[in-house]
Amino acid sequence: MLQTPAKTIFALLLLCALPAHAHQVISIADGDTMTLLVDRQPLKIRLSDIDAPEKKQAFGQRSKESLSDLCWGKDATYRAQTVDRYGRTVARVTCSGIDANRAQVERGMAWVYAQYNKDSALPAVQQTARSGRKGLWADKVSLPPWEFRHPVKQASYQSQPQPVANESTCHTGPRGGRFQIINGRKRYGC
Repeated sequence: MLQTPAKTIFALLLLCALPAHAHQVISIADGDTMTLLVDRQPLKIRLSDIDAPEKKQAFGQRSKESLSDLCWGKDATYRAQTVDRYGRTVARVTCSGIDANRAQVERGMAWVYAQYNKDSALPAVQQTARSGRKGLWADKVSLPPWEFRHPVKQASYQSQPQPVANESTCHTGPRGGRFQIINGRKRYGC
């Protein structure tokens, strides 16, 4: 009996060996994840080489709408590359002749996921979108989704709410700590 990693590798090899048939896109989860109907079974696809904003992130909903405009209800072909840790097939997807992975970057609706990118042309496509301030690049500060998902933990004194300037006088405590009294509470870090 094959072990789990061997089954995954076998399934991936089988997927890669299959001819590219068109499959209907039946749902869009976000700007880089969709579900195709393959042999009457749903197959969740994660677009390779890119990372779209999270749903709760700026441009998250617009990114999802962009992928929906490109692919929802249309016939799509995909070229599987791997299976991710969530069991999704990571693939390059073409919807009605349009490379969805590239189009999301061109529209400024996804970042090139440098850590996993295998398409050497995508960084230039991203730079063009960035220069043109398309999509998420219209914001002065765009936080990549991998940083949004895993924020850098700051020291505890930095993570406390900072007082508003001129709201109260800054005091020095008996041990040297500086604080303000705001709404009847001590706020450290002034």
